[in-house]
Amino acid sequence: MSGDPLARAEDLLARIEEARARLEGTEDPSAAVELLEEIAALAREAQAEIERARGGEGRRAPTG
Repeated sequence: MSGDPLARAEDLLARIEEARARLEGTEDPSAAVELLEEIAALAREAQAEIERARGGEGRRAPTG
């Protein structure tokens, strides 16, 4: 994979979209749960890459 965090985040977003499309097409509850877990993991990875791109691996935006 690319060393560029933004390029990696874009790749992860494409993978999230692919998983979302598969989720929409499934009627199997256990497959849906697996796909949701995959989407969540990909989203966490994308968030980490975005944080790396911002230069704040340890920082988080305030919530609330």
